[in-house]
Amino acid sequence: MTARPGMHTLTRGRGLLFGGDYNPEQWPEEVWAEDAELMRAAGVNLVTIGVFSWARLEPEPGARDFGWLDRVMELMAGAGIAVDLATPTASPPPWLGHRWPETLPVDESGHRLWYGSRNQFCPSSPVYRERALAIVTDLADRYAGHPALALWHVGNEYGQICHCDASAAAFRAWLHDAYGDLDTLNEAWGTTFWSQRYSEWAEILTPRRAPYMINPTQQLDWQRFCSDALLAHYRAERDVLRERTPDVPITTNFMGLFKPVDSWSWAGEEDIVSNDCYPDPEDPLSPARTALTHDLMRGLGQGRPWLLMEQSTSAVNWRAHNLPKPPGQFRLESLQALARGADGLCYFQWRASRFGAERFHAAMVPHAGPDTRLHAEVRAHGQELRALASVAGQPVPARVAMVFDWASWWALEERGRPSDRLNAADQLLAYYVPLWERGVSVDLVPPSADLSGYALVVVPNLFLVTDADAAALTDYVRGGGVLVVGPFSGIADERAHIRTGRFPAPLRAVLGASGEEWQPVAGEVLCRWNGGPEFTAHTWTEVMAAEGAEAVAVFSETGRPAVLRHRTGDGVAWYVATMPEPAALGEITARALADARVRGVLPAGARLPPGVEAVRRGEVLFLLNHGTEPVCVPIPHPAEDLLTGAVADGTVTLTPRAVVALRPHG
Repeated sequence: MTARPGMHTLTRGRGLLFGGDYNPEQWPEEVWAEDAELMRAAGVNLVTIGVFSWARLEPEPGARDFGWLDRVMELMAGAGIAVDLATPTASPPPWLGHRWPETLPVDESGHRLWYGSRNQFCPSSPVYRERALAIVTDLADRYAGHPALALWHVGNEYGQICHCDASAAAFRAWLHDAYGDLDTLNEAWGTTFWSQRYSEWAEILTPRRAPYMINPTQQLDWQRFCSDALLAHYRAERDVLRERTPDVPITTNFMGLFKPVDSWSWAGEEDIVSNDCYPDPEDPLSPARTALTHDLMRGLGQGRPWLLMEQSTSAVNWRAHNLPKPPGQFRLESLQALARGADGLCYFQWRASRFGAERFHAAMVPHAGPDTRLHAEVRAHGQELRALASVAGQPVPARVAMVFDWASWWALEERGRPSDRLNAADQLLAYYVPLWERGVSVDLVPPSADLSGYALVVVPNLFLVTDADAAALTDYVRGGGVLVVGPFSGIADERAHIRTGRFPAPLRAVLGASGEEWQPVAGEVLCRWNGGPEFTAHTWTEVMAAEGAEAVAVFSETGRPAVLRHRTGDGVAWYVATMPEPAALGEITARALADARVRGVLPAGARLPPGVEAVRRGEVLFLLNHGTEPVCVPIPHPAEDLLTGAVADGTVTLTPRAVVALRPHG
């Protein structure tokens, strides 16, 4: 079988990719030549074109206007700039919704959502599918073999959900494939509760607005279906492109930890994993949160380089209060992505829009034009990436894995749980931060991943777990691995049915402990280390009993275990039955790392200053200062900074927002 094209296809002969979304249809043609010259001066070598151009390409049903795009493609080819050509199906033209209103999405209350914005389509609409594939086919036929075409970009930021009758019919078909017959479905959904038993398939609807809470397993299956329905449409477009241009890689852009789409099920369908990432300047945890997102992208690609499809040079327009980025900030964030496995660093967008909903979204060329501080930074960053070309294709080695699962996320956060203050994404970040602070690289993996190559596996929350995945975690520990499990894990099976008996039932043996009651708390609770001082925890506690495990920490009031450690087989399992304060969770992390004999990238015993990020990619050690003060960082050996050519030995001084890329020297 011939290997599929991938990121190596793009970077070959180009080095690291740099560019952004380019929307020439918003500008007079006399501006295009200036754009091409400015792009060349900035070192741009990849632009995304056509994401929202359906109405321009097909001004009325069946008509085609490719002339303008022909000229843009030729202009880019002449400038030596590769094109990531998008299928324009994320935003249908008004004529589609006007002539075929059944293609428009319907919300859970039965209200149809109209055109005038974007994403106004029903993923299950056969008319939408037919019209979308028609324009995609013609686009592929026209530009197959074009010298500028380097990458296909299918749709954009998939996430649309629809509750119309066509979606309900498609949902029923999906359920029929999953369960086979109504008796099996009724059992899986637990329809004896609240007299919900279905006697024929036609009675089953999408989980529309109802007087009270919806069946949680119906909700879980609906979320699975919605992700699969969007994936089916992506595949349909992808297959058209792959048939006509087998040597051109294909992608679509994720949005980090985006709840509606199960990215694990999507990633294998792409040739290149790509992501849109917009850190919040007001969020003090933004550097760690962003690093987590980048590690997810690398995990989705099973360690392969990925593409940062969108980021911002400064303020966005869609938050309530949009702070600009200080000088050097977008460069810092861009190089953070590079350090964590990205081989392409792109922005939304090239030139700031004069009109439309994103008029105030920052761009590579701002409204004030190219003779600006911001565009000068863009040019400087584009040029300096040449010095980092050797990083392209290099891996980010990790001995720690962190398990995250979309189905468990969906099931955990359904209504009617003990507390809505326990959520999957926050738990994931809480357990990630102490690893990030220690310069320990992490791979994000699904529960079904092969864990044998990792010394430490962290499971911040796995509310829903299959028997097979629970058995794999157990075998991992008994085989010598170190496992850390957060609270309210192992509670439900794949149908979101609660597992009876003492919890977490499928992990009880490996954890050497079990619980009988979940007890959310209003404020903080005190815990005490075994033979040591107290620390605080919050939100959540569990009534636990040790069954072979050591109580490393207890709840001060009751003396019951709060943190447990169990040696079993050749490995060690930790269970955390509460939500510890950051310092205490950091201590648990440090002890688990010691059990696993894993340390960060700095010299033994060295600590990273607050706000400093350290990650190794290939042989290059990246140090990034996200703080506001200069810091001195110890380094493990003499090294040359690829960005400046300076040689350091012993320590490196980083000013605020500074980055060094250190390659061993001598």
